[in-house]
Amino acid sequence: MSITHAETIYTPLPPPNISSKTVKEPPELSLTSDHQRLFDEVLAHYSNEKYTIPAVEDGKLREEEKFWLSYECLLRYLRATKWHSAHGVIKRIDATLKWRREYGVYDLITASYVEPEAVTGKMVLFGYDIDGRPALYLRPSKQNTSESIRQLHLVVWLLERTVDLMGPGVETIALMVDFADRSRSPSFGQSHATLNILQDHYPERLGRALITNVPFLLNAFFKIITPFVDPVTRPKMRFNPQCVSEGLFEAPQLLREWGGDCVFEYEHEQYWPVLVQLCAERRAKMREGWRARGATVGVREWDIKVAVFGEGLQDTPNGDVQVTERVEIAANGHVAKAPDEKVAVREIEAEKVQEVQ
Repeated sequence: MSITHAETIYTPLPPPNISSKTVKEPPELSLTSDHQRLFDEVLAHYSNEKYTIPAVEDGKLREEEKFWLSYECLLRYLRATKWHSAHGVIKRIDATLKWRREYGVYDLITASYVEPEAVTGKMVLFGYDIDGRPALYLRPSKQNTSESIRQLHLVVWLLERTVDLMGPGVETIALMVDFADRSRSPSFGQSHATLNILQDHYPERLGRALITNVPFLLNAFFKIITPFVDPVTRPKMRFNPQCVSEGLFEAPQLLREWGGDCVFEYEHEQYWPVLVQLCAERRAKMREGWRARGATVGVREWDIKVAVFGEGLQDTPNGDVQVTERVEIAANGHVAKAPDEKVAVREIEAEKVQEVQ
């Protein structure tokens, strides 16, 4: 399904159709015997009915925390600790479980709470890179508030929404930072706090970080901040890339300012309710798929997503899997499903949007 980008777009793009390339089971889901042993030890720890989050009142795992503790989640932490020991992984996951509970990921950080930080479009989700990663754009020139904890909360809320938009086999994001228009650079403290959140509580989530229009003075800032970026993340950072010619994005998925075809204008009243509802609907479907598979720790995200979002999946002669066209969100804010699903076009109404937590 194609979306015409000649006209101005005001809403986020839905996840791309699943192709035979993106739907292949990622090789990292298959483990060696040594890695399987470590994984089983970590899984058993969190599957124990007696487990409680350390140093947290009423630390018994809640449904949303069991859902978060997927097969792939455990693998991300194992990879981040270089498969050193189950004890090290458990210590790090415990810290994130505690942080998510106390930071308010499941209750405080809602769409309505962070919305005042989002009205200028200083951070937007739009499009997907060549590997299907959701693209999160940071545009500091559109900063509309003084530095505060709620700015960090918006970052966390959007990171959670990128997860909602990831298709089968996609676990990482494309972070896009544009310092055009003589933008205000974030302070060292704010940047350091953001890096700590990403590195400590979203390990193995950064697929690439693309940075453009870097002013001369900001080069010194990046030299200061780079030592605090973990060695795994540093190679993923690219400055002033040619996204289309370098094969990082297809033009129909990329903003015009970055060399793409999309003429995107942020109109909060149009963009925000569509993003909130799109993510809420996808997350609800994934939660239903998880419950259908036992609602336990260690369920594979891959299995859930292929089952939930692969209604049009078809086997091909070579054993790959393809999917037919499914969903389009047009520039007018309407959601349309493909004719083969026999679902009529319906308008997304802001007052009907459910809160995303």
